Amino acid sequence: MIDPRIQRRHVALFAGTALVALATPATAQDIPATTPVTAPTTTPAPAAQSDEVIVTARYRNETLQSVPIAITAVSGQSLAERQLNTVENIAATIPSVGFRSGASNKDRTIFIRGVGTITTSPGVEPSVSTVLDGVVLTRPGQSTLDLGEVERIEVLRGPQGTLFGKNASAGVVNIVTRNPTDEFRAFGEAGITSDEEYRIKAGISGALVPGKVQALIGGLYDDYKGNVRNVARNQDVNGYRRYGARGKLVVTPSDDLKFTIIGDYLNSHDTTPTSVYAATSRTAYPTGVVTNSPDLAAALGASGIVAGPSNRRTNNNSITDVKDENYGGSFTGELALGDYHITSITGWRQWLNNQRQDYDSVAALSTAFPSGQDAGSVNTKQFSEELRLTSPKGGLIDYVIGAYYLHATTDEQYQRTLTSLAAGGAQTTTTGVANYGITNDNYALFGEANVNFTPKFRGIAGYRSTWDSLDFYHVRTSTADPLNTGAAALDRPGVRAYHNATGGIDKRGDSYRLGLQYDLGEHAQTYFTYSHGYKGPAYNVYFNMRSLNATTPLDEVPLSPETSNSYEIGLKGSTANRALSYSLAAFTTNFDGYQASFNDVVAGAQVSRLINAGSVRSRGVEADVTLRPTKGLTLDISAAYTDATVRNFLCPTGAPTSCNINGQPLPYAPKIKLYENAAYKFGLTDTLALELQTDVTFSSKVQYSLAETPSTVQPSYAIWNASVAVLSDTSGWQLRAYVKNLTNTSYSSFLTAGTFAGTVRFVPRDDKRYAGLLLRKDF
Repeated sequence: MIDPRIQRRHVALFAGTALVALATPATAQDIPATTPVTAPTTTPAPAAQSDEVIVTARYRNETLQSVPIAITAVSGQSLAERQLNTVENIAATIPSVGFRSGASNKDRTIFIRGVGTITTSPGVEPSVSTVLDGVVLTRPGQSTLDLGEVERIEVLRGPQGTLFGKNASAGVVNIVTRNPTDEFRAFGEAGITSDEEYRIKAGISGALVPGKVQALIGGLYDDYKGNVRNVARNQDVNGYRRYGARGKLVVTPSDDLKFTIIGDYLNSHDTTPTSVYAATSRTAYPTGVVTNSPDLAAALGASGIVAGPSNRRTNNNSITDVKDENYGGSFTGELALGDYHITSITGWRQWLNNQRQDYDSVAALSTAFPSGQDAGSVNTKQFSEELRLTSPKGGLIDYVIGAYYLHATTDEQYQRTLTSLAAGGAQTTTTGVANYGITNDNYALFGEANVNFTPKFRGIAGYRSTWDSLDFYHVRTSTADPLNTGAAALDRPGVRAYHNATGGIDKRGDSYRLGLQYDLGEHAQTYFTYSHGYKGPAYNVYFNMRSLNATTPLDEVPLSPETSNSYEIGLKGSTANRALSYSLAAFTTNFDGYQASFNDVVAGAQVSRLINAGSVRSRGVEADVTLRPTKGLTLDISAAYTDATVRNFLCPTGAPTSCNINGQPLPYAPKIKLYENAAYKFGLTDTLALELQTDVTFSSKVQYSLAETPSTVQPSYAIWNASVAVLSDTSGWQLRAYVKNLTNTSYSSFLTAGTFAGTVRFVPRDDKRYAGLLLRKDF
């Protein structure tokens, strides 16, 4: 039950933003129709009013209001002005989107409508597909990159498997980067905050050969010391340092032929701690039994730390950080054959991730807690090719058909060194090293068509046939098992004995979509769609796998594909003068063979098992409304009610904890999430304007664990931000002052069980109030 006082405060915050005329709206409506569309471009965009939005959700240039899909689009300008620089930041402004934090990029992932894939295993793909300039990213960690300079972000909610592939069963995040221009342009951006974050972004664009060759190159640097104090090492952590660059070259030899070459590189260093304790206790599900740990309380107390829901102190005596390189390139060719268009996208990417973590999460070695250090590395490579044909519009049938190929490999190494202290003072050190990885080949044929029964009434039919070939290897050694016997008696808490396994699986699956769309008039349409989703087979492959013996795996059994059946009905429209724009959607989706991680405690240590968890359901209602009641004033309101629950959970073999979670909520699925933005811009002089802005995000309580432990529930909270800017549209500059988290509300972006005891929290960037200045100039 939500505390009525908290509820009243949240309502007051929302009412306040509706009354305050305050910056650039967060929704798609702030993207002008003249926005150049990045590759893949197709047929010319339909005629649109000056403030309508063009998206490429169906591989065509279409207005947002005409597409029969629930979509949110956010402009690059709005992202920059509100300092939303990653997908995690954006998730706060789109009610249907959630984000799982983690110590490393490999542990982070995106959720849409309460559905996502939580795992550290390389043997499974995410349920939400991230697409960067037409290239699908295969690992969740790749999608956590700093966005840099982008044209817009499109979030497609619900299954999108027919056009975007097998890892789009919950939705798609489509990142469209900024295009070069024929005329010379440059931009520069510098920001500073009261808690010592420094960010610089700059770039230039122009024609190398006017009308034929355009180029853009941009770069960024971001440095933030962090908002958590590590008392053991006397330093601030939970910060980051990022730098990178992106270049784009567009060559147009003729009106019918265009080539786009893109390359990008991002280097990041994060110091996210794994042991900021929210409590020295855990509460069991379903019994509600509380287990306190006096040993943990004493260990933290010795360092002057008091566990609590707003604690921002940790005591890692060894280095905890992640170094990450994320880079790649793509080559897109577009050929017009009369009114038909052929598009080819060739992509290659590599992701290198190296992490160090303090395994024991306390500063001193004791008989209660061993001392340990983890070190892991990830090397992911992918090559993809997509070829498609787009027909002209206007006939009885218009369509997109294509073929897709992906080859991806991931090689990982993970090492854990633990030192235990016996009651008599003797110390024992055990080191385990695991080398494991996967090879994945994916082939697909796909197509989607509109059947235009009348100018206002059309049918929708899409299909994708997917072939998967997935192989894995896993070899683990332990100094406690020098003869590689694999005997369970040689297991140590957190380090298992020898293990050696390989395997492979081949599967084929189908995705399809059927629907009807009817135009209610010039400015409104309604649609109904049925989608069948398919997500391919998977393997649970990670460091601490269990064996029946030295060569027989217990956890590394192949997972069956995940399938879904989704129904959605929507209504989109606006008034003739666009003083009101709206988008409404109601949906229900059932997932069978749901691929999810289930956290367990085995031999005193946390174990994460990727399993076919059974069946789950996500259903709800979403609304996006934009009001422009008077010149210069814009109000954006987005809301989502999501009922995402477990229908029938299949308990993994040998799990010692309760699995009776039927009817319980899925992780990262608050029942209610709201976002409101108010903006007012008015002239000060003939050349200067003032812009006032405020936004509020509200989330009802969130369960972060599929195990449903009460310890991992984040209570409801609201975050209020505001800014004021002086800007010149004629000179292309603006100076913006902003405050994040005005009410200084503390919340946790993730809660999970500590390694041996207690509950730890992950601290978000805006866990406490801070202010900033942003200066931007477009030349």
